[in-house]
Amino acid sequence: MQFVTRHPARIYAVLVAALALVVHYVPDLPSALILGLAAAILGTGEAVQRTENTKTATAGLEAAPTE
Repeated sequence: MQFVTRHPARIYAVLVAALALVVHYVPDLPSALILGLAAAILGTGEAVQRTENTKTATAGLEAAPTE
């Protein structure tokens, strides 16, 4: 589970790419299923963006490493 919290954008990118390949190579999928998955992907993308923004803001508040 720690890997998921550290790399949500990478996991999201792999899942979206895999879904795009499935949609391309399986043309008989119902359009309602594809649209539902697209909506879910957009919502998940928003969650991933918020997670990454939190990580960036936290890193900006930490003290800079000394040499």
